[in-house]
Parts: sequence; C-alpha cells; structure tokens
Amino acid sequence: MAFRPLCFVLMPFNVKPDPSGGPDIDFDRIYTSAILPGIVDAQLQPIRADEEELGGIIHRAMFERLLVCTYALADLTTSDANVLYELGVRHAARPGTTLTIHATSTPLPFDVNLLRVVPYELGKDNAFSDAEASRLRTSVRDQLDDLRRANDTGGVRDSPLYQLLPNWNPGPLPDHAAESFRSDARKAEKVKVELDQLMALGRDSSRRPAVRDALLAVRARLMDDSTPETALFVKLLMVHRSISDWSGMLEVCEVMPAELERQAPIRQQRAFAYNRRSEAAMAVENDDAASIDRARAVAILVNLQEAQGLTSETAGLLGRIYKSQWLQARRRGRAREARGFLVQALDAYRRGFLADWKDIYPGINTVTLLEALGGPTARSEQARLLPVVRFAAEQRLRAAKADYWDHATLLEVLVLMQEDDAAEESLDAMLAAHPEDWQTTSTADNLRIIEVIRSERGTDTTRLRDLIERLG
Repeated sequence: MAFRPLCFVLMPFNVKPDPSGGPDIDFDRIYTSAILPGIVDAQLQPIRADEEELGGIIHRAMFERLLVCTYALADLTTSDANVLYELGVRHAARPGTTLTIHATSTPLPFDVNLLRVVPYELGKDNAFSDAEASRLRTSVRDQLDDLRRANDTGGVRDSPLYQLLPNWNPGPLPDHAAESFRSDARKAEKVKVELDQLMALGRDSSRRPAVRDALLAVRARLMDDSTPETALFVKLLMVHRSISDWSGMLEVCEVMPAELERQAPIRQQRAFAYNRRSEAAMAVENDDAASIDRARAVAILVNLQEAQGLTSETAGLLGRIYKSQWLQARRRGRAREARGFLVQALDAYRRGFLADWKDIYPGINTVTLLEALGGPTARSEQARLLPVVRFAAEQRLRAAKADYWDHATLLEVLVLMQEDDAAEESLDAMLAAHPEDWQTTSTADNLRIIEVIRSERGTDTTRLRDLIERLG
C-alpha cells in the first residue's frame, strides 16, 4: 500500500492568549476541525508537533520531521516562538512546499512580503465556529493541492532563503535516511494514538490496573527501540499522571533520554510526582517515605529556580509542598509548626502569582491561604487580590476551550467571596469538563480548607459543605 506524503504541522497548542487583547484562541479546535481534515482532503498524512504538552521541547525528532516531511503547514497566529523557530529551520532546509497561514485578527510577527501567507477568520470572540472551520478546511485543501501540483511539475521555491540566495542549496538527506525517518514518524503516530486511547480508558477507575499494564508494555517497546521519539516519553508521562500513578511517572523519568530529562518542564513534573507520592505516604502516616520524597521534590525545584530564575510554575509547585506540610502539622495539632509552613506556602504562592498574574494556580492558592492566615493584614491583602484572580479566571473562561482548572479557580474565588448561588453554577460547569479524579480531589481539599477555617471562626458553612459533597 502506498503511503500518503507527510505534512508536518507547526502551530500553537491548546488555548493561547490573543496578542491583540481579545479572548484566548483554541488552537486544538482549529487543528481538529479545519487543519487536520483539510490536510487529509489533500491526500496527505498530517503529523502535528504535539511535543508542546510540556512547554515546547525541541529535540531530534522535530528536526527530522522538518527535514524529511514533503509538505509543511505553519500557523503564524500569536507569533509563537516555537513555530517561528521551526519555520526558520524548515526554510533553511527545504526550498518549497511550506504553506503558511495566519488569523487576520492578530498582527503578523514580521514583514512577510516574501511569504505567501493565507489568511483565515476566527469569528466573533475568537470562537472559531463551524462556518469558519469549513472555510479554513477548504482553503487548506486547495492551497496544498496547488503546492502538490507545483511540486510535481518542477518544484516550488517558497523559502525566502532560497529566493534571496540562489546559490544556497544544501544537499538532501540520503534516501535511506529520509525513508527511515518517515517510517519512524508513522510508527510514532500509531503509538500516540494508542496512548490517547489509554488515557481515555483511564477515566474509568476500574480499568486503571489494565491501563497501567498496557503502559508498561508501551514503555518496554520504547526501551527496545534504538532511537525512540522523545515525544512519546512525554505523552507516556502525562498518561501516568492522568491516572494518578505517581510512581509510574517517576519510572518514566528514569528511563527517558537524558537530554529530555534535563528539560525544565520534565524536572517540574518529576518534582510534582515526588510530592504527590509524598502526600499519599502522609495519608497512611508513612512519615519516613513521605519525608524522602518531599526532600527530593524540594531539591529539584530549588535547583531549577537557581538555574532559571523565578517562574510561576516552579514557585507554585514549591507552594504545594509547604501547603501539604502545613495541613499535616495542623491535623496533628502542631500549631506553631503549622503556622511556619503556612507562611512558607503563602510566600511561595504569592511570589509565583506576582511573577505572572495570569497564572491562576498560584493566584487562587494565595487568596485561599490568606483566608487561612487570618488577621487584618491578610484580609486586606486578600480583598485586593481576589478581584485580580477572578478577572484572570474569567478571562480564561472566555476562551472557546476553557479547561478544568479555569472552572475550579472561579468556583474557589466565588466561595471565598461568599457568592453561593454563583458558586453552585460554577460547580456545574466545572464537572461538565469531565475532570480526572486527582483534579476534583485537589479542588475538594481546597474547599475543605476554607470550610474548616470558617467553621472554627463560627461561620455557617452549610452550603459550602454541600458543594464539597458533590465533588465526592
């Protein structure tokens, strides 16, 4: 059976901010509803650079695809740094067959007179309706059809480098190497589909033992592969996380390629897994195991912060560690020790939120822990920050594809602001996002903190308890 030519897709992932100040843009919807079917309509096989699950890690497989895929499509909307970098590599390596597209509502990143950029519309509030999707799908198909005809009848030069420097002509990869890369790409796509299916199965807790066994089999196949694609390790890591398999996450980190394991997003996920496993050990009062894993998590994050400076992600993970210690000390009646951990957690979350006020995770934890701290100073700071966190959450919820944490943050903000009716509506929307168990458990734990603190201060928490019970 003849394979369809490969078309590599360079574009942002998930929901990204609109650089023009409008609502966030859901690039996953743009891909699945327009770009992917448009490529298939053009009789090509799409391959998406979905290694960005953990921040856009550039690796060998990315370069291979940029070099060997016969066609490429780059979406320049939002001027995404990874997309622009990858487009530059593509233009240096291939003289033609690269299609560039761009949403008309956002500014182009540079003078594109030498590029043929195909515009598309996002629609009102960047919602990207079915009508816009249909138009972009047709446009992608027609443009790729034109590229194929031009390429079949003598080639096409759409790279500015090849246009401006006629003597620039790096030699092509040997045929055997190019075909090997193409074969690896097709094989990797099959494994990605398998992992997506396992993640979906893992939503049913009764199937998780079988999912773990299947993940072990996938890992074994990757280890047997002489040149495994690093993106598959990232996806494998995230499937383990989706089923709350913290030890599985750590095992994947141990066997992944060293150049990938050193990346900041992977180190953050490793610290995340150590801390979650530490919390599980604390729940059964295995203090020694909890202490060891917690120390490992802190060491990773402190070293990362020293290497790359303060980020909201790293600060938020540190805050979670101190928050867990605060809760443990509080349960055991160690008031002075508990207050020390509370102050440490609050300081970490606050620094993370100040580093990036659009990152709602450290923001919501800051205002929640201010509630726990109490006192006039804490209440005054909370009153200043609550509207900021609420605004950030509401802006994220305006996106076409708001995620679970956007809904959960707004729910917690509304509880803190004692808007009970609105909180109940927010809970309905949050549960409709089909969260993973560990996510709803995290939200319930946060709400339970507020409930306990308010009960101790004599506040009626009947409606808040009802919300918590609905979370299970």
